[in-house]
Amino acid sequence: MNATASVRDNTDAARFEAWIDGELAGFADYLRAGNLAVYPHTEVREAFEGRGIGSTLARTALDDARSRDLRVLAPCPFISGWLERHPEYHDLAYENRSRVSD
Repeated sequence: MNATASVRDNTDAARFEAWIDGELAGFADYLRAGNLAVYPHTEVREAFEGRGIGSTLARTALDDARSRDLRVLAPCPFISGWLERHPEYHDLAYENRSRVSD
């Protein structure tokens, strides 16, 4: 049985949570500051691995950043890799524009 995950923004815990049949399947932590969204950690419970929960969390987090007009910094290897593989989200990637030129 392949139930669809319901994702919600748990602002008190600062994370997106994926729920399936009333059970927490996974989450993606975030920090928001100024015009930046940082995604430091994503976790999918072992019982729910291989069902696309991580991808659903990544897409939800990035869509949320876009709706808030935020740039994305993703130290989380999962979110970073997902972002790299989906060119439709490349415009959200944070770029350090304060580099000193030679």
